[in-house]
Amino acid sequence: MEHVGENEACFGSAQRYCVERRIYNQGVLQGQLHKKEKAPQPLRQKIAHACRCSSKKAKSLLYQFLPIFKWLPRYPVKEYLLGDVVSGISTGVMQLPQGLAYALLAAVPPVFGLYSSFYPVFLYTFFGTSRHISIGTFAVVSLMIGGVVVREVPDEMFNPMDTNSTSSIDSVNNTAKDDMRVKVAVAVTLLSGIIQLCLGFLRFGFVAIYLTEPLVRGFTTAAAVHVFTSQLKYLLGIKTKRFSGPLSVLYSLIAVFRNITTTNIAALVVGLICMVLLLSGKEINDRFKKKLPVPIPMEIIVVVIGTGVSAGMNLSDTYGVPVVGEIPKGLRAPVVPDISLIPAVFVDAIAIAIVGFSMTASMAKIFALKHGYTVDGNQELIALGICNLTGSFFQTFAITCSMSRSLVQESTGGKTQVAGTLASIMVFLVIVAIGYLFQPLPQTVLAAIVMVNLKGMFKQFADISHFWKTSKIELAIWIVAFLASVFLGLDYGLLTSIAFAMITIVYRTQSPQYRILGQIPDTDIYCDVDEYEEVKEYPGIKIFQANTSLYFANSELYINSLKKKTGVDPCAILAAREKAQKRHTKELKQKKKAVLKLTNDMENSAKHEVMNDEPPLNGKFAVAEAATQESSPDELEHFMKPVTNIHTIILDFSPVNFVDSVGAKALKSIMKEYEEIGISVNVTGCNGSVVDNLVRLKFFDKATVRDLLFPSIHDAVLTSQLKTASASQTPLDAVICNTTA
Repeated sequence: MEHVGENEACFGSAQRYCVERRIYNQGVLQGQLHKKEKAPQPLRQKIAHACRCSSKKAKSLLYQFLPIFKWLPRYPVKEYLLGDVVSGISTGVMQLPQGLAYALLAAVPPVFGLYSSFYPVFLYTFFGTSRHISIGTFAVVSLMIGGVVVREVPDEMFNPMDTNSTSSIDSVNNTAKDDMRVKVAVAVTLLSGIIQLCLGFLRFGFVAIYLTEPLVRGFTTAAAVHVFTSQLKYLLGIKTKRFSGPLSVLYSLIAVFRNITTTNIAALVVGLICMVLLLSGKEINDRFKKKLPVPIPMEIIVVVIGTGVSAGMNLSDTYGVPVVGEIPKGLRAPVVPDISLIPAVFVDAIAIAIVGFSMTASMAKIFALKHGYTVDGNQELIALGICNLTGSFFQTFAITCSMSRSLVQESTGGKTQVAGTLASIMVFLVIVAIGYLFQPLPQTVLAAIVMVNLKGMFKQFADISHFWKTSKIELAIWIVAFLASVFLGLDYGLLTSIAFAMITIVYRTQSPQYRILGQIPDTDIYCDVDEYEEVKEYPGIKIFQANTSLYFANSELYINSLKKKTGVDPCAILAAREKAQKRHTKELKQKKKAVLKLTNDMENSAKHEVMNDEPPLNGKFAVAEAATQESSPDELEHFMKPVTNIHTIILDFSPVNFVDSVGAKALKSIMKEYEEIGISVNVTGCNGSVVDNLVRLKFFDKATVRDLLFPSIHDAVLTSQLKTASASQTPLDAVICNTTA
């Protein structure tokens, strides 16, 4: 009782439970349980059931494919409308300059950024399941598209090194180049949409789990470096070739520094002033976000001021500041994308489709958890696929979720997808009515907007110190994703980082933690003996645990670690016994030879003596018998006695998720090897799926094997102690009391 009181004081148990039951093994437990009988359903019946249509099923499919029919009829106008209107206007004001700016990243004319900010955003209202994310242009995806566009349609194709070319010829070449680049961007968008749509219908929404957070953050940080580098020439007002592919960042920086002497001072001054205004506005919005009803729309303010100053001072003609240029009024008629370009952009489209979905899925999950609703990953894939696929016929480039706009949409009171619809309508009004007013807008203003919006991504460099403290493996994933994406390009960088993330998974399964467990006194709880002072091991029992499954990749490691942690190597013990037995046999032969020699000598010396009828007490037979038995029993006992005092090894399989054929053979090998040296091996904590795996792999070919499986460690420990107690004739109740007091 004193011992129990001490443990209550140590572990502070306010509540107690007491369960009295018999000791179970898997055989006894299965004998007492009766499985539910499930009649197998024929394949024909399954197909018929799947193809059967009912009003309820049709309604469910309609709601799943078009979520707007589910939430719009229940839309609480009085509660949500005002917040959605304010949020929609705020997001639309932000979406307009970003659409123009990100079009430069995609290497297409700015008006196509407006198209991409209208059609897909409007379509997402009908098919999307997230209420708060802002769909549209995004820097990372736009830059990836720009890389493909520049690779397929380089500047040299339409700008030959001809010093006698006139401005009219240059204008024609630029127009042809823009048209061709738009075709490439549209082809990439079409293929990305098809890929996303197919993955959505095939229920492949789970692929996003392979894009772990460190990978995405390292990749987006590298994308920020790419974006920043690509915008330097617009900020400085210089003309350089645009690079894509591996080492494009270095080539871009070298090109900028080579032409630094041609910097347009007017463009640089305008860009720097805009950056100061934007950073000041963001700082004010962050510091006073609780007091401001809506964030200050600094981006649209900068665009309006920049356009006004450029038009009033005629910056384009007077100072040679590059401007946005012609923005056609109205919408374009739909055009079928050029499918002949698809083979050339197939791999890029896969990367863009995956990155676009991963950004959308991650942001959607964040807001869903915050506001208490669910998002369907597969439906998000379908929604993005439809947005990109349909938008490609209207000359849009691939879209995804924007982090900055999503945060604004959520923080300004947005409740549903209505906010996104209103934002798209604002962009539509600009396209059909006042788009031409932004023609004098300096490109350096758009570059400033893009660069300032990278602030949040550059803050992700702080992840290095965070992951250094929390997980070295996640830090390695972040660094590999960053460096690979910076130097190899975003497409190859993404593939490299995903491959490395997969390798870390293999590494983790190859490097699990192995423990020897002991009991917390007077409980049925078992913990690591190396971690807690109170935990004690049972004499003669080793409890081994590995936090991994047992399969082909780590079965050898499991066996070696088991031998190392328990300190018992059956192969070494058997080899030592065999060696001792050989040595003993050799010694016996030598002794036998000595006895024979002694016998022969005695016979020769006794030939001349008279033999008595009675056998001599000290004759040759007595000598031979004594010599033969001199040390044989002791030495036999020496090499046959147990080398270790361990009689039972318990394998805790509670962390094991599955066992394959190689793992089952390894487990059989473990049991056989330890049985040869007199040690019993028990397995505990197998879940139902592991037991089913073992049954399918014919692990229980012997009836006794099932008796070595136990539902808990404590059952195995008690059974082992009962066997030891019965062998030593110790009272059973004493053993049980000591274990379950």
